[in-house]
Amino acid sequence: MANIETFIGMDFGTDSVRALLVSREGEILASHVHDYARWAEKRHCDAARGMFRQHPLDYLEGMEAVLRGVLAGQDAAAVKGIAVDTTSSTPCAVDSTGRPLALEPEFADDPDAMFLLWKDHSAQEEADRINAVAAAWPQTDFRMYEGGTYSAEWFWSKLLYVLRRNEKVRRAAASFMEHGDWITAELTGETRLDKIIRSRCHAGHKAMWHESWGGLPPEEFLTSIDPLLVGWRQRLFTTTETADKPVGTLSLKWADKLGLSTNVVIGGNGIDCHFGAVGAQIAPGTLVKVMGTSTCDILVSPSITHCIRGICGQTDGSVIPGMVGMEAGQAAFGDVYAWFKSLLGYAGPVALAQLEADAAALPPGEGGVFALDWFNGRRTPDANNALKGALFGLNLGTTAPMVFRALIESTLFGSRAIIERFQEERIPVNAITAAGGISRKSPLVMQTCADVLNMAVKTTGTEQTCALGGAMFASVAAGTFPNVETAMQHMGSGYGTTYLPDKKRHTTYEALYRRYRRIGQLIEQHPEA
Repeated sequence: MANIETFIGMDFGTDSVRALLVSREGEILASHVHDYARWAEKRHCDAARGMFRQHPLDYLEGMEAVLRGVLAGQDAAAVKGIAVDTTSSTPCAVDSTGRPLALEPEFADDPDAMFLLWKDHSAQEEADRINAVAAAWPQTDFRMYEGGTYSAEWFWSKLLYVLRRNEKVRRAAASFMEHGDWITAELTGETRLDKIIRSRCHAGHKAMWHESWGGLPPEEFLTSIDPLLVGWRQRLFTTTETADKPVGTLSLKWADKLGLSTNVVIGGNGIDCHFGAVGAQIAPGTLVKVMGTSTCDILVSPSITHCIRGICGQTDGSVIPGMVGMEAGQAAFGDVYAWFKSLLGYAGPVALAQLEADAAALPPGEGGVFALDWFNGRRTPDANNALKGALFGLNLGTTAPMVFRALIESTLFGSRAIIERFQEERIPVNAITAAGGISRKSPLVMQTCADVLNMAVKTTGTEQTCALGGAMFASVAAGTFPNVETAMQHMGSGYGTTYLPDKKRHTTYEALYRRYRRIGQLIEQHPEA
């Protein structure tokens, strides 16, 4: 083992952090998962208000645990690179040393001093203000590369929310950092704000960063949104880098903790689903669906000459350097299923397996039960966080499996709406690859996906596809492979199950999907009803 080169990919998800140790030939040598302790207790969260905060100690403790876990019994000298992905946009206020404010005793229990998780919708008022100013701004719509609508889930909305509502944090904050930028800075030990390398992926998709207008939107635009934003453009960043570029080497602090060399290269970071797309060996025309608590739908193209309406952004180099990366997705997917199971009090693998088995035994649309999947608003197409989920057609004969199947069908109807938007925008979708936990745990969801979309859906060969993508980026940053495409060829895990569409079920779903679109449009037009 001493003569091989290995790489570590870390994937910071909503509930846990995962790590893989992978050889340059693609052999997965070790994996480890650590659940966030504070998050498991739902500290600093209020789901009814759309508030979801995560403490930086969860991330630090989780990172040390998974790195120790994947290195146990392995050859530490063979490790050449580490790269991480995180959820996005998940920003936090930091002090002048790049330290999250929640790590200081006076802010330890202040939710506004913690990371605002991707699905935090507290900042809807701020998003509305950003959209109003952007829509009226002459010449340039700074949302044009982010689907044309700015979301409460994204960087500027959350930053402004904190500045407006927490004077103590506002006075203490020197800057704001995305989770991924902070973690890579922490690993390298280079936390000086003017030296930290910021991710092209996070900035381009979530912070209205674009080279054509010199980076972040201009000061005049930002201060028109709110005078509290005066000077914040200068306190953030101007340049960004793609994730294949090294950001430094492992600090002495972390090298000593882990028994690694300070020569280990730390690669750039990116959004979890973008790394997952690389781990799934994405190519032009292939849609990679990363299916978890939410979904992220990723495409790449060598070139795009227009802005795509209603998605989560298009950024040069955000997935594969040299190509345009496109992101869409659903704000709730697995979260919808988890909500229903919790509502019914289903607990334990036996009860959950029985619920899915009973739902799978039903034909499509059984009992006339029908659902809208907007339980956490709608991310794509056309972001609208104010929308709510809904159930229709209930009667005294409705059973739990009927409702569960209807919820699954509704989430896949949402997936179809995303694909149709790409097709309307002249972006071909010729194949589908599914990654993420649900793609491996729920045959019912995957078969319904194939039936609704009327396309074959193949799953990836490893459950930890995002972490595998991180290992691939680490190999490029360390100089083992010249580019991401070569790393994918050498380190890809192949594919698992392929789900083929059933024509009869698809015919039924055609009618149900038309109903989904029709009822959805009516409710969106008349929310008071």
